[in-house]
Amino acid sequence: MNNSRRCLFGIQNPIILSDQLFDKEIKGVAKCRIVYSETIHSVDSLPYTPRLINTLYLIEKNDIDYTYKYADRSAFQNLPAHAPDEDFLIVKNGYITDTTFSNIVFFDGNQWVTPSTYLLNGTQRQRLLREGRIVSRNIKADDLDSFLYARLINAMLDFDSAPFIEMSAIRVSQ
Repeated sequence: MNNSRRCLFGIQNPIILSDQLFDKEIKGVAKCRIVYSETIHSVDSLPYTPRLINTLYLIEKNDIDYTYKYADRSAFQNLPAHAPDEDFLIVKNGYITDTTFSNIVFFDGNQWVTPSTYLLNGTQRQRLLREGRIVSRNIKADDLDSFLYARLINAMLDFDSAPFIEMSAIRVSQ
């Protein structure tokens, strides 16, 4: 959030999130939604249930830009309808990026690899790269055959507990 405020609005002084969340009553696993611009407009905590994705459809979307986490998700809402256990793996200019709600990592038999052509440089992705648990490289759609399986990761989907997705469950969108 502070990086987005710095890049989008030129604001250098960070907001300390723990100060903002102190008065929120959170029970169980919750997702925190913060709407902000130069200042915080609202802070909500919502019950969180992870999505279990069984199928990913490759879809070419060259005009998509999601460098920052926006409240406006219309770039994703304009994708074709899909079942609750399905999502899209977005291909931009021939390269694998992310799904509509997560970064992705692939296992090649030796190491976990995440696309260097991500849409959003998620916090879990950044941490795993820093720790050396995953590596980043360009991945074309044709390269997917070289991987054994994938996992979806984001701030709410921990790398170690994220379910495996078989590569046969990644298909070309109709």
